Amino acid sequence: MNNKSKKLLCGSLLVLTPMMTQAAEVTLKAVSAFGPDTYFNQRFAQFVEKVNAEGKGLVQINLVGGPEAIPPFEIGNAVRAGIVDIANTTGVFHANMVPETLAMTLTNKSMAELRENGGHALMDQLHRDKANMLWLARLSDGIQYHVYTNKEVDSTNFSGLKLRSVPVYRPFFQALDATPLQVAPGEVLTALERGVVDGYGWPATGIFDLGWQEKTAYRVEPGFYNVEISLFMNQDSWSKLDDEQRAFLNKQVAWVESLNAKAAQNAELEKQKQAEAGIQAIELSPEQGKRFQQLSQQAGWQALEQISPKQVGDLKAHFGS
Repeated sequence: MNNKSKKLLCGSLLVLTPMMTQAAEVTLKAVSAFGPDTYFNQRFAQFVEKVNAEGKGLVQINLVGGPEAIPPFEIGNAVRAGIVDIANTTGVFHANMVPETLAMTLTNKSMAELRENGGHALMDQLHRDKANMLWLARLSDGIQYHVYTNKEVDSTNFSGLKLRSVPVYRPFFQALDATPLQVAPGEVLTALERGVVDGYGWPATGIFDLGWQEKTAYRVEPGFYNVEISLFMNQDSWSKLDDEQRAFLNKQVAWVESLNAKAAQNAELEKQKQAEAGIQAIELSPEQGKRFQQLSQQAGWQALEQISPKQVGDLKAHFGS
């Protein structure tokens, strides 16, 4: 090789070297269904911070925004289409694509149990097949939903109450003889003020993030279901990662899911804060409370059986109590 050829080769390598280094790092575009200062964005923010701190040169996450960027009920479509690579959201918001996702909320089993008994693998495959996404991680586990109202109730008969609802607990509210209405989280306070709704279903945590405590008088005990907030990822984006990048993300997933151990404690602290704000707990009698929770499970699984009769048997085997 003559000197001229050697110089050309060396020059080419100098140009290619930074390109090769740059290509090794993948930046994933992400969105959250929840505002930056809300409880259900905290775990995600910690996940993003840790990935970006430890994944330099390997994996980075670029957060493009929250519900102001993509409305919550449109995030599933955005992940499926690859508009974003990863999302902090809940299966409840994309149940139109994967109706079986509601089992993730109906279950009383922890994420650790679901990973061990095959429940996670089953739900992950359903998401891959139906929505081109995978169930990457669960960021909430052990927090229940509650009924919050402006009107006192003393039984499991909620007749006449108009309650803000989402698909996963609409059948339960109907079984309670309440009238469920779908209202976006950002519109609930106005709906309470105007009497459009008398109350709402919401987790034990998070109402202060939205200012709803100002128009809330009561919280019904016991709670119901197991709040599911998860990370979902576009399947094509996952496939493009190399083994090292996938192993890195799986390591971060294991870490962030370990934080769920504090969820129940956080819920109790939130209830104390609610009491201080004047929200009274309505304790149903033991008999009524048992019926309340049984009714929630019956209504939820019956609805799932209607919309996914072929899968409900497998879902019950893995996610049922």
